[in-house]
Amino acid sequence: MSTESLLERAAAVLAGAQGTDARERPAESARTVWDELRAADALPPLDTDPAALVALVCEAGYRGTPAPLGETLLAARPLLAAAGLTVPDGPLTVASGPLDVRFTHVDTGSRVGPLGARGTDDALRVSGTLHRVPWARAADAVAVLTEGPSGGPVLLLLETAECRRVEGVNLAGEPRDDLVLTDVAVPAERVRRVPAALVRETQWRAGLARAALIAGAARRCVELTVAHTTSRVQFGRPLSHFQAVKQEEAKLVEEAALIAAAVEAAATALADPGTAADPDTAEFAACVAAAQASASVAEITRIAHQLHGAIGFTELSPLHLATTRMWSWRDEDGSEHAWYRRIGRRVVEGGRDRLWPQVTGVGGDPSR
Repeated sequence: MSTESLLERAAAVLAGAQGTDARERPAESARTVWDELRAADALPPLDTDPAALVALVCEAGYRGTPAPLGETLLAARPLLAAAGLTVPDGPLTVASGPLDVRFTHVDTGSRVGPLGARGTDDALRVSGTLHRVPWARAADAVAVLTEGPSGGPVLLLLETAECRRVEGVNLAGEPRDDLVLTDVAVPAERVRRVPAALVRETQWRAGLARAALIAGAARRCVELTVAHTTSRVQFGRPLSHFQAVKQEEAKLVEEAALIAAAVEAAATALADPGTAADPDTAEFAACVAAAQASASVAEITRIAHQLHGAIGFTELSPLHLATTRMWSWRDEDGSEHAWYRRIGRRVVEGGRDRLWPQVTGVGGDPSR
């Protein structure tokens, strides 16, 4: 099966779900999308080209798909696979935060650290609350990153049925639920100790997923706005014929293109075979994409709603389905300022010899 054929079938499924308002029954809507993708043989396998996965998440953002495609394809599945855990077939999500984690089988004979600092295996008992987990009520399982009982990060694969759920939503009505864990037993086969680098990779992958969703939604804003100004007539001519409107539309297209270019560059870096040897390149590109996407949301949504007028906020217009999502996504997994700080640290730590290649994407001495 070719990647192009798979993406075409997946895009057809997402197009069928476009315009769905999942605020009343988000879990059922997400499950329907997943079942339709599976029925169409359009769920990407684990070895799918990362650039194709990014393109599919962009399409989900464009269509306003009510399902955790970004969380599953770009964050949860790569994290679980890299840690050597079995990857479930259904929808997944990712969460992180401090939890009370203890070994189930304490090594009472260990002389290293206090009692309970070592276990006879990696089985754990976990308590605490994971806040605002994306699509938790629609996911089969959640990949959780937290600090282990003996120090250092651990990855847990939790089934959502093991947690008590306190339902919440973001501005767009997408599920952002708290998961309450009360002495949940996690068997050793669903626990992995992971390096800090994998935690950092999960963070920037989540940022890239949000950027890809925003890129798709920005494209939708451009499409809807151009269609509105072309068809809406005032003072005897279409709105698009007024110079002030043309200037605002040009800014709108420019901001959307900036996001699309940044996300495409990050997808290219992620798909580069050399990324395995030098993951810093993909990380830097993903951080830039996340920063650009978050920063452009304000201008894109301002112009789109200004040119639509009051109707853009109503149920009569599909514009609000894109803009409310963008307002929510821009701060999830890090605001633009958080990504700017990460980029700045990377540039400073890389030294002056790496600055020019990082800014331009090409090697060589800039003085030549």
